[in-house]
Amino acid sequence: RSPYPGVDEQLLADVDSAIEEYTRAIGINSQDAESYFNRGLAYYSKGDIDQAIADYDQAIALDPELAPAYVNRGGAYHDKGDLDQATADYDQAITLDPQFALAYAGRGLAYHERGDVEQAIADYNQAIALDPQYAPAYNNRGLVYVEKGDLDLAIADFDQAITLDPQFVLVYVNRGSAYHDKGELDLAIADYSQAIALDAQNASAYNDRGRVHSAKGEQDLAIADYDQAITLDSQLAPAYNNRGNVYL
Repeated sequence: RSPYPGVDEQLLADVDSAIEEYTRAIGINSQDAESYFNRGLAYYSKGDIDQAIADYDQAIALDPELAPAYVNRGGAYHDKGDLDQATADYDQAITLDPQFALAYAGRGLAYHERGDVEQAIADYNQAIALDPQYAPAYNNRGLVYVEKGDLDLAIADFDQAITLDPQFVLVYVNRGSAYHDKGELDLAIADYSQAIALDAQNASAYNDRGRVHSAKGEQDLAIADYDQAITLDSQLAPAYNNRGNVYL
């Protein structure tokens, strides 16, 4: 999301039109960091990561104090797997704006993927302190707690994320997994079912719910879920493996 008030959210809903408009703006004024920033956002939403980075580079060259451009470029580098560059961009955003919650949240995700779980938690804590309404920070901190084996803390974070954003499908999947790990199978099924209700195309939710049905001895229900997972995503290898285990 652009920090500039002039960005038209309706325009961004039509990415190609947005890119055309921002390109026209750049043609009129090639020194306008806002236009490069916004076009980078549009390219990113289209999945053109390299072009997004190029536009963020230009926005930063024109306005080196533009902290959101570092955050967005960091996210793009993160998607490319360049965690060092992503972390460097988040660091610079925080240097420019120490109150920028999204910068801490992004850096926390990078630290988590690099295996530095304590630093990840510290960054998520700071993101939440700065923006207690930012649901993804609770979800991501919850995932770190799962990795540490702190399932109760993880579930508490997933609870808060859902309270803030009841349509956040991934959190139901994550909480369902935590409940499964705790042996609270009915609660796990309820969460996976809610994820499916919100997103009927979520193959992973069917696969995960199938695993819980299998653990409860409900093999027919498990097979039905694995079948649906495979129908939705024929490349979802765990679903084939899990369905094979039922047939043993």
